[in-house]
Amino acid sequence: METAQAALWVVMLLVLLAIAFDFMNGFHDAANSIATVVSTGVLKPAQAVMFAAFFNFIAIFVFHLSVAATVGKGIVQPGVVDTHVVFGALVGAISWNLLTWYYGIPSSSSHALIGGIVGAVIAKSGFGHLIASGILKTVAFIFVSPLLGYLLGSLLMVAVAWLFRRTRPGRVDRWFRRLQLVSAGAYSLGHGGNDAQKTIGIIWLLLIATGYTAASDAAPPMWVIVSCYAAIAAGTMFGGWRIVKTMGQKITKLKPVGGFCAETGGALTLFLATAFGIPVSTTHTITGAIVGVGSTQRASAVRWGVAGNIVWAWILTIPASALVAALGYWFSLALF
Repeated sequence: METAQAALWVVMLLVLLAIAFDFMNGFHDAANSIATVVSTGVLKPAQAVMFAAFFNFIAIFVFHLSVAATVGKGIVQPGVVDTHVVFGALVGAISWNLLTWYYGIPSSSSHALIGGIVGAVIAKSGFGHLIASGILKTVAFIFVSPLLGYLLGSLLMVAVAWLFRRTRPGRVDRWFRRLQLVSAGAYSLGHGGNDAQKTIGIIWLLLIATGYTAASDAAPPMWVIVSCYAAIAAGTMFGGWRIVKTMGQKITKLKPVGGFCAETGGALTLFLATAFGIPVSTTHTITGAIVGVGSTQRASAVRWGVAGNIVWAWILTIPASALVAALGYWFSLALF
């Protein structure tokens, strides 16, 4: 009886740790949703985070849980997962998020979590229990999502420039200040829909591994879904201002029309990835879109040195979080 009670407490603490990661995901990735709308002056920072948090949460009513299914059942074989693996995965992801937030680097919370899961499983049982198709799909979108964001952002910018070529700049600016509210809302909706589901997926994985829900269930418990969407929305409301500065000011200088094109290109990429159940990086997506918009003006409009540092963080995210997760797994064996 005492052993069962102790196991329940461990599961509860891990669920709380996962919710904390989800909150940090919103905090860390708030820049993805609000950097453009803040840097263009369309919304004040406090207004922007409330606006983004609202759309983060209502994504619960829009998207199917296909990304949660990928994380919960498509990255590693559920049979190998235990409380130690989940602890290691969360420690790896949270550690990387804190490090990159401190230095203002817009890295991927999503890939930090995937890397954490992979690293903890390898520490436990090697490579044999990884599901190659799910991992390859996730890794492929490290490159696909920024490229698609870049392509859509730049094409939209070119199209808008052609359509409004005879319109006075002041009038264009006024129109796109209003339209940017629509694009920012759409991007925040896509951010909530894709990112909250990753935490839903790891809690689902934990509950399956510990027998609190059946592997055959079509969806995780409703309390898990609501908690994760609420946590990411709450995190977004606090905003990671260090990263907002990098995303909104250091990569390129944005006007409302550029902010609209970047957010719309990023939102379309997120909607597509979520529909196919791909745990894509919202950070990669919006960064690619911002660079795409900036490059349509002139190559020198993009600060390529800053963009290069961001890319290095992307490359290191999965292996770095995997290494910390492996250490976290071994530490947890001694802890509980």
